[in-house]
Amino acid sequence: MLVQLKEETLEENKSKDIQKKAKPYKLVEKKHDNHRTVIEVKGVLIGGPEVLALAGPCAVEGLESLRETAKVVKASGAKILRASAFKPRSSPYSFQGLGEEGLKIQRQVADELNLIIETEVMDPRDVALVEEYVDILRIGSRNMQNFDLLKEVGKCKKPVILKRGLSATIEEWLLAAEYIMAHGNHQVILCERGIRTFENATRNTLDLSAVAVAKEMTHLPVIVDPSHAAGRVDIILPLSRAAIAIGADGLLVEVHHDRENALCDGAQSLRPEDFDLLMKECSSIANSIGRKML
Repeated sequence: MLVQLKEETLEENKSKDIQKKAKPYKLVEKKHDNHRTVIEVKGVLIGGPEVLALAGPCAVEGLESLRETAKVVKASGAKILRASAFKPRSSPYSFQGLGEEGLKIQRQVADELNLIIETEVMDPRDVALVEEYVDILRIGSRNMQNFDLLKEVGKCKKPVILKRGLSATIEEWLLAAEYIMAHGNHQVILCERGIRTFENATRNTLDLSAVAVAKEMTHLPVIVDPSHAAGRVDIILPLSRAAIAIGADGLLVEVHHDRENALCDGAQSLRPEDFDLLMKECSSIANSIGRKML
């Protein structure tokens, strides 16, 4: 009887241990060391051996402006043009984006220059519209736990970049990704963009440890946005180098051909020549760890 009780206790403890180790994000969890998701967008692989640059202005400001910036980022090697047609701004009086007109401009420039485009979507009601124009949708940090929005992009057929929330834990970030995947869309790209801390020397605090942790815990591609983390141009290059060194699959970088007159985030937008330097230096870092920069 005593032996049987001991055996039952052991089995109960083992069951409790298994329950403790079980992750609440079943679809996001990495099952084994070689479990990696690689997302293909028009022949470009995200999460593969190449490191990608997603570069461009914070917002679509007009056709000529976007075209000019798109030309310079492509010349430096970027395959994906970043820009937003809808802009969540802290002040209601700041530039809010061009909406559908901005999406049309993005599509036109992308088709002219053979670029992939991504943009932010803020409202569940806009998901179908945004999906019609762009190649990759982006969920901003303020909407990481907008569950209705996550469910809606979960019905999309296109990849989704999911930015970590301002004060979100890594588990909360991964559970937000689980929402998207649970609703059918497994093409999720995680993006670390800095978190809010007591530090005010930078706009946010870039948590590079989150990149390493996410790569260990999930099979999803992980990219880094050094621009929103820094909020200033002078440290974007070293943050980018560090992100590549720690294993990020890409960089989401703000670049503007005329940053002094940018309608949004000019202070954290690289000039074309600075972005070209970033690409060269990050390429060297990527090569040193057996990858290459696209």
